[in-house]
Amino acid sequence: MPLTPLDIHNKEFTRGFRGYDEDEVNEFLDQIIKDYEAVLREKKEMFERVQDLDGKLEHYNKIEETLNKSILVAQESAEEVRRSAQKEAQLIVKEAEKNADRIINDALTKSRKVMMEIEELKKQASVYRMRFKMLVEAQLEMLQTDDWDEITKVNESLEKETVE
Repeated sequence: MPLTPLDIHNKEFTRGFRGYDEDEVNEFLDQIIKDYEAVLREKKEMFERVQDLDGKLEHYNKIEETLNKSILVAQESAEEVRRSAQKEAQLIVKEAEKNADRIINDALTKSRKVMMEIEELKKQASVYRMRFKMLVEAQLEMLQTDDWDEITKVNESLEKETVE
């Protein structure tokens, strides 16, 4: 067990013949007591400081552990978000491809329909042209017949009668 300043202070030496000077010994012991008290006080302060620093170190270790866990959770969350975004992007691409195929199919269907309408219009135009040609030819043929000469003669005779 370590000595206390009180132990040093209360220490009694046995006296012998021609022993040490008592005042000098007491003065030296007083100096030792003061120094020893200072060392003990400093030891106590250091112990308290070590305890305080140990508490802070434990606190910071807990914070570090919490931060490490948080980083892992954040990394896992980021990875999950990345995977989710990839899946969503794939779904968007598939949907876009599906829409593109539908649009292309619709355009092809409309194109075929327009082509069929064009062919039908060509046929109708051809039929119209042929009918119009036949009508014009019939009219020309009618103009070339002798009936027009007779109509003209009839008109002339009617005019002469009216004048007379």
